[in-house]
Amino acid sequence: MTTLRITEIFHSLQGESCRTGLPTVFVRLTGCPLRCEYCDTAYAFKGGEIISLEDIITQVSNYQTPLVSITGGEPLAQKACLPLMEQLCDQGFSVSIETSGALDISKIDSRVNKVMDLKTPASKEEKKNLYENLQYITANDEIKFVICDRNDYDWAKSIMKKYDINDEKNVLFSPVATGLEPAELASWILEDKLNVRFQIQLHKVLWDDSPGR
Repeated sequence: MTTLRITEIFHSLQGESCRTGLPTVFVRLTGCPLRCEYCDTAYAFKGGEIISLEDIITQVSNYQTPLVSITGGEPLAQKACLPLMEQLCDQGFSVSIETSGALDISKIDSRVNKVMDLKTPASKEEKKNLYENLQYITANDEIKFVICDRNDYDWAKSIMKKYDINDEKNVLFSPVATGLEPAELASWILEDKLNVRFQIQLHKVLWDDSPGR
């Protein structure tokens, strides 16, 4: 029986990405090989419960919500994440994955919406970015930069130029939860006429990012 170690499965509003505000079932996998300075899900690094793919899909189905987000931790750190996403797609769910960009995304089912981070210098995990992943990002996927300061912002712009991340890609700029005023990041984007999507984590506005929300 194929299983995954799961921290939580819950129903909430999507707080990030182009799906922000939409009711979504979240499947949070346990474990992550990264230790970003601003991580807000450290409780998912260890523990969790071993659950079969069949039981995961049953729990997801019980919420009667078409959108499913696979998240972590880093969900791709568990190999069975791939068949889980495939089976959810086969069941008719619209599936997205939130991934750090440090692990290979090439084998993710083409029906899945990939939301991939590129880690900035202030995250302290910049060296783990796997830039080869960019070739597998399509117009249906998204690239996210969590911006901590002006240096991160300028770095993100340079990466967009270096790797030709242009208008054909959905690019998200998100201010770190503490340390950078959202309005400051918004003003930089406007001043530079940068064609990116500014976002604030909706779930933190609504619920202070409590686990299970």
